[in-house]
Amino acid sequence: MSDLITAVGLAIAIEGLLYALFPDGMKAAMAKLQTQPASHLRTAGLVAAVVGVSVVWIVRG
Repeated sequence: MSDLITAVGLAIAIEGLLYALFPDGMKAAMAKLQTQPASHLRTAGLVAAVVGVSVVWIVRG
């Protein structure tokens, strides 16, 4: 359970760092996301989840 909490904390820290370093770029990215169809966002989310789980599986394996 502590690994999960650590991973969530790291994800929040990385996202926060992106907003701190590139605020205009993040605003532009969010605006661009709003124009994308939900199916594309869903597919990208599933791909990201599979890649993330694969990376953790390989590293922890």
